[in-house]
Amino acid sequence: MDPKEHLCVRFVPLFNHLKIEDQRRINSLVHRTTYQKGETVFSPKDEPQLVIVARGSLKVYQLSVNGKEQLLRIVEPGSYEGENFLFGVENQHLFAEALEETRVCALKQDDFQGLLLDYPQLSLKFLTINAQKNTQMQEQTQFLTMEKVEERLAAYLLDLYKASQHKQVKIPMKLKELAAFLGTTPETVSRKLKYLQELGLIRRNKKEIEILDLAALESL
Repeated sequence: MDPKEHLCVRFVPLFNHLKIEDQRRINSLVHRTTYQKGETVFSPKDEPQLVIVARGSLKVYQLSVNGKEQLLRIVEPGSYEGENFLFGVENQHLFAEALEETRVCALKQDDFQGLLLDYPQLSLKFLTINAQKNTQMQEQTQFLTMEKVEERLAAYLLDLYKASQHKQVKIPMKLKELAAFLGTTPETVSRKLKYLQELGLIRRNKKEIEILDLAALESL
């Protein structure tokens, strides 16, 4: 394969085990779109599709009952979202927004279902990937019970920074919701925020957080 040849599907474990000619065929079904910063990449209203980030980055979030944005993760080049949607899982609450100029490759559900007829091994591969993700979720659960809360909190604040590209960030959820997200209690979150402030890493004014020392927060 030409090292300069760029195939979006090579990023995706669901496809990268196939022969290169098969990858090229699947790649020909992909729809390429460039989104500007702030544009919505997908929402619950959109048709199901697999979204592969080729360049740039996007944030995946959901909305709380009161309409506030709750950041879930940052998707960077080589990562993807929406594989479950291809198998009929309905997107009820997930949104994705470009954090910068972002190049996306999307595979629609109808095209994917046609591929399953030609490549039955994709179904088995998907089951394998889901099993791996379940294992990772179990490991994540163990991580939440063992690692320090301030480390999880620091990682969350860094994700907010990545999402906004500003050192002035706002926690988009209630303290009890953040505590549930981090696997702890509201009282502990409050203490850890105060602890990070005492270390000189942040300055806090209720939900408004100013990151004072980005490098130190990353080291933590």
